[in-house]
Amino acid sequence: MRPVAALTLALFALQYATAFSPLLSFSPRVSNRMAARSSFVTPVTSAPLAARRTALNLDMAATVPKIIQGGMGVQVSSWTLAREVARAGELGVISGTAMDMVITRWLQRGDPGGLYRRALKEFPDQEMVQRLLDKYFIEGGKPDDKPFKPLGMWVIEPSQALEEACVLGNFAEVWLAKHDDDGKLVDGVVGINCLTKIQLPTITSLYGAMLAGVDYVVMGAGIPMEVPGILDSLAEHKDCKLAIDVDGSEETHFNHFSPSTFFARSGSPEVVKKNLKRPAFLPIVSSVTLAQAMLKRATGAGPTRGIQGFVIETSFAGGHNAPPRGFRYDAVAKSHKLALNDKGEPIYGPKDEVDLDKFKKAVKGLPFWLAGYYARPEKLQEVLAVGGAGVQIGTSFAFAKESGLAPEAKQEVLQKLKKGELQVFTDPVASPTGFPFKVLELDDSLSVKEKYLERPRVCNLGYLRTAYADADGKVGYRCASEPIKDWLKKGGEIQATEGRKCLCNGLMANAGLPQVSPFKKEGSDEKYIEETLITAGDDVNQIKKYLRDVGDGHLEYTAQDVIDYVLGRFKEEYDNELKLYADADKAEDPEVKAKLLERKEELEGKLKEVDGQLKGKGKPAAEVSN
Repeated sequence: MRPVAALTLALFALQYATAFSPLLSFSPRVSNRMAARSSFVTPVTSAPLAARRTALNLDMAATVPKIIQGGMGVQVSSWTLAREVARAGELGVISGTAMDMVITRWLQRGDPGGLYRRALKEFPDQEMVQRLLDKYFIEGGKPDDKPFKPLGMWVIEPSQALEEACVLGNFAEVWLAKHDDDGKLVDGVVGINCLTKIQLPTITSLYGAMLAGVDYVVMGAGIPMEVPGILDSLAEHKDCKLAIDVDGSEETHFNHFSPSTFFARSGSPEVVKKNLKRPAFLPIVSSVTLAQAMLKRATGAGPTRGIQGFVIETSFAGGHNAPPRGFRYDAVAKSHKLALNDKGEPIYGPKDEVDLDKFKKAVKGLPFWLAGYYARPEKLQEVLAVGGAGVQIGTSFAFAKESGLAPEAKQEVLQKLKKGELQVFTDPVASPTGFPFKVLELDDSLSVKEKYLERPRVCNLGYLRTAYADADGKVGYRCASEPIKDWLKKGGEIQATEGRKCLCNGLMANAGLPQVSPFKKEGSDEKYIEETLITAGDDVNQIKKYLRDVGDGHLEYTAQDVIDYVLGRFKEEYDNELKLYADADKAEDPEVKAKLLERKEELEGKLKEVDGQLKGKGKPAAEVSN
C-alpha cells in the first residue's frame, strides 16, 4: 500500500476510534466480529451436531468447549445469551432457576414477540400447553401496577399444575436457546444450570430441559450426588426420586416424579414411548475430595458414575460460593464471626485452593473447567497448560447485550463501571441457603442495608424455603427471610433472620419481572414493587475491557466480545490495524503525525500485552482487573 493511502486509512481509523471510550478495544474489531458472526447466525441443520454425539452420552472428545458460559439465575443466563454463546462454538447455558415462575410472568406480560408461545408449539402435549396459556396469558400484558398471578410454592408432593409449569418453562427456555428464529437447530451445544440447594423443582426442571434436547446439565450450590442417576432414569422416562432435606426429621423424605404418570394425568401417555437423549453431567465442585466422593458415590451408570466432567469453582465467582473449609454459619453463637475479615466477609485460605495436578489425577481423564476470575486469555492458557478443558465465565456474560438482566439494571451497572470501580461484597448471611452470596454494591439497590430494611418482608415465591418437621412430625416449610413472626411460629430462631435477604424476589426483579407486593413500604401510599439485588463475581471490573459506547451514551458489549477476548482473537485485529500506521512518521502535519504515532505505540503495547497473555505471562490480577 502506498504511504499516502496508508496514512489516509490510518487517520480515518483514528477518527473512528475516538468516537468510542478509550477503555475499549479498537473499532476494526467490530467489522471483523460482524463478519465472523454472520457464519454463526446462518441457520444450519442438525446433522453436523448429531454426528458428534453417541446415542446416550455426548462424545466428549468432539464437543468439549473451551468456554462454558456460567448459569446465572433468575434468567440472567437467558436463552438469548445461551444461544449466542452456542452459535460461537462454546457451551451456552440457561438458568433453570424458577423457570416455572419466569414463563408464567412473561405470559402475563403478553409474551412480547410471541417467543414463548412459539417454543410451546413444539411441546409434545398441546393440551398441557393450552392449560398454561388459558390461565396465564394476557393479550397485551397486565398493567404494571397490578401483581402477577400466584403460581403456588413448591412442596414435597407438588400439584400437577405446578409440575406442568416447571416442565413447560424449562422446555421453552432450552428450545429457544437451541433454535434460530426460523426454527432450525443451532449448530452448537446448550446446557442447563440448576442449584442443588433448590431441591424440590430439580427433577421436573431437568425433565423439561431434556424434552427440549438439552446437551449438558451443570449443577452446584450443594452436592448433586443423586442427579446422574436421575438423568439416566429420565432419559428412559422411568420413575425417579430425590431425597429432600427436612430439618428435625429422623426419616428420609423423597420428592417422587413419574414421567408416565405425569403425561397420563395430562392426557398424553404416548409421549413417554420415545426415549430422550441423556445429557452430559458436570457437577460444580470446590475440592479434590468432593470430586473423588462423587466419582465413588454418585448414582449414575458407568465407570464415572454418570459424570462427564467437572467445573472447579473458586471463591471469586459470583452468586453462591462454597463456604471456606471449616466455616459454619451459626446464627445464635455467632462463632462464624471469628472467620470473617474486616469487611465481614468469609476468609478463604490455602486449604480452599485446589491443586490442579492432584485434581487431574483424581478425575482420571475427565475434562474439567476452572471458574471464578477466569475471564482472561492468560488464565485460559494456564488451565489448558495443566490439562484442563477450559474455563467457565459468568460475570463477564451477565452484563452482555444478550443476557436476561433487565435493561435498566444492566445500563446502570455499565454506566457506573465507565465512571469507576465497583465493589462486590461476599455476604455470609444474605442467602437463606447458608452459602456465602456475592452482592454487587449499588447505591439504589437492596445491597444497601437501610434500603433493604425498608422492604416489607414477604415470602411469596419460596424457592429457598427449607422443609422442617414440627413437634408432631408434620413437614412444614420456612425461610429466614420471610416475615419474622411467621419464622418464629415455625420454630425458627430470631437471630437467624438478621441480615437475611429475599433472594427470590430480588433476583426475579433483576430479570425485569418484579412482583407488586401485597404490602406498602412505610410512609408510602402505593404498593411496594420488588427491587433488584444484583450478584456479580470479584472480576466485575473486567467488563471495562469490552465496554463500548454505541451512541447517545448507551453502553454495551456482546457475548462474542467476551469470547473473542478470552480466546485471544484481538491479536489478529490489532495486527491488522497496526499495518495502517506503518508510515505514521511520514505524515506532514505535526499534529496529525503525533496522533498517529501515539496510536501506533498504543497498538504495539496492546499486542505485547496479548502476546504475554497468550503465553500465560499476563499482567498481575490486580492490574488486569483495573
